[in-house]
Amino acid sequence: MLSESLGLLSARGEQRRYRKGVLLIQEGDHGDTLFILLSGRVKAFSMDDRDREIVYGVYGPGEYLGEMSLDGGPRSASIITLEPTVCSVVTRHTLRQHIAERPEFAFELISRVIHRARLATHSARSLALLDVYGRVAQLLTDLAVTQPDGTRVILERLTHQEIASRVGCSREMVSRLLKDLDAGGHIAVSRTQIVLKRPLPARW
Repeated sequence: MLSESLGLLSARGEQRRYRKGVLLIQEGDHGDTLFILLSGRVKAFSMDDRDREIVYGVYGPGEYLGEMSLDGGPRSASIITLEPTVCSVVTRHTLRQHIAERPEFAFELISRVIHRARLATHSARSLALLDVYGRVAQLLTDLAVTQPDGTRVILERLTHQEIASRVGCSREMVSRLLKDLDAGGHIAVSRTQIVLKRPLPARW
């Protein structure tokens, strides 16, 4: 859901459609465009020289990406579409015009940047202070959404590899942990979702 100000900015951009698997932003490149997601999902990630991937987040409609390069610096992460996606692509010039006409959007933009900086700090703290199980448990808990019947469900479709990329471990370790949690009655795993049946244990 777009805020009023973001909706007006989106209307000033160029609407583009992308197939699944299209790289919208390449880490390290320079660019002056902001991508506002109207539909679909994208993934922000980095990859090292050995093709090991770390995922920063998965984003859907109402989010916008690319703001970190609006200062003229290089892109800080790559963005790829996970499914057919529609974006409004806004240039830095258009964004400046929008802020000049609606100064309150500057505060919305700053709040979004601060929120993502806090998430990055949270992720760095987790990598430094938590073991692999702790990081997996924290990710599952953070993603779970409480349903009307009180159950907590992870609605996002996650493969074991995607979980591994988000927490910085091997796919095999994630598979082992989820199998143990499932066998212990803590979670229920299906092809479409993960249900947290009760609070996850503090240690594995």
